[in-house]
Amino acid sequence: MIEASPTLRARVYWWLERPDRDADGPLLLEIALIVLISLNVGAVILETVAPIYARWKLAFDLFETVSLLVFTAEYLARLWVAPENPEVRSRRDWATSPLAVVDLLAILPAVLGMLFPLDLRILRTLRMLRLLKLTRYSPALGMLLAVFEEEAGAFLAGFFILVLMLIFASSGAWLAEHEAQPDAFGSIPAAMWWAVATLTTVGYGDVTPVTVAGKIFGAIITIVGIGMAALPAGIIASGLNDQLHRRRASLEAQFRLALEDGTICAEEQASIEALRKELGLSRRAASHIHEQVRTETQARQGVCPACGRSLQVSKSME
Repeated sequence: MIEASPTLRARVYWWLERPDRDADGPLLLEIALIVLISLNVGAVILETVAPIYARWKLAFDLFETVSLLVFTAEYLARLWVAPENPEVRSRRDWATSPLAVVDLLAILPAVLGMLFPLDLRILRTLRMLRLLKLTRYSPALGMLLAVFEEEAGAFLAGFFILVLMLIFASSGAWLAEHEAQPDAFGSIPAAMWWAVATLTTVGYGDVTPVTVAGKIFGAIITIVGIGMAALPAGIIASGLNDQLHRRRASLEAQFRLALEDGTICAEEQASIEALRKELGLSRRAASHIHEQVRTETQARQGVCPACGRSLQVSKSME
């Protein structure tokens, strides 16, 4: 296989990954992809309305074909230019990254539909996974994806505890209720529906204990379920907080580096603004960090933060 010119690959990488955040061309391409993803989600929603889909079936099918070609070309292009990213060691590393998996899921349902005789309604619904592609362009969604990636161990531990509690709750409910309600609690698998609804604090009320032992056990499981429901939320909240602090620290370090000579030049300001956009921080947050770093830097250099005069000069005048 003949390898294309590295210059061409670097150019394609520049267009797709937009390392230069102020470049107009890659920005327009990014906006076009966001619009295409949004239109795909809208199309999936409208296709579930039978009269609309029956009338515009040809248009929907044509739009899906064009979208599939675009998303497939995008995925293959990103796979090709992956070595241009200094943080990626190989194409295999890129292919197993969360964003690459999301890109693959965006085209996989349609490809499977071409290879295997699957239910078209299911395939159309699975195309909603393309909504996850917006995580590439949204700093907030990207932050959430980073939390899931970093806290995977904590989520796995929480899920394991939840499974244990589910088995314990369904087993206890079966022991207490299987004679009184053989239809709802006739087996441990049947009792799992009640256990899931109780542990997640949903409480549909379609299946409830009627015996004294069952009610006492159900009350205990309900109280335990309150803590279990809060466990994933706590992991996400803690992870998001750590991510935000890390991003603010990154911007703060950039400000400190720029203020080493006392002023921020135009080039340094452009670099800081590009980093701010990449991290998804607001201008107000960046301004607050700038003011904080400037005050600390001036105090360390012996300059009054209020008037900008040297503190040594002020003391000599006194």
